[in-house]
Amino acid sequence: MFIITKKIPRRRLTAGLFLFFLTLGLLGAGLDLSRDIQAVSNPLPARPSPTDIRTNADRVAYLEGYGWITGEDPAAVEEILLPETFGEDYQEYLSLQSGQGFDLESYAGKTAKRYTYQIKNYPGLQENIWASILVYKKTVIGGEVFCNEGDGFTQSLLYPTAK
Repeated sequence: MFIITKKIPRRRLTAGLFLFFLTLGLLGAGLDLSRDIQAVSNPLPARPSPTDIRTNADRVAYLEGYGWITGEDPAAVEEILLPETFGEDYQEYLSLQSGQGFDLESYAGKTAKRYTYQIKNYPGLQENIWASILVYKKTVIGGEVFCNEGDGFTQSLLYPTAK
């Protein structure tokens, strides 16, 4: 049995340990960067285009673009006259719409059509869930998903897992 020993100067040992930990740190940073690159290359699905919405099939496809499964035909179609000025009672609704990229205030005083569809795939709820979209001249200018039973709720068009 042979034992070989070698004396390593402190400077070399310190420099070696420094390089080892530096390399380890760069490898760790590289792994984090690869996750960031992967997230950029696989972003959330793009929101559907709100323009050129002409037919019922276009409206259903628009809602499907957000992940919703709807009835084939609207449950209701209404003409809505938007107010000339939006008062304080509209602020929460305007905030919901602007959070989705809609600017309802620029359509003040205009008449839009509101199409309401039954939602068939709301997580955890099976009935009485609706999606409405406001359409002005072939462009969706607003929308929401809501339930008006019990305590009720109103939310954006985004499917809950996409938030």
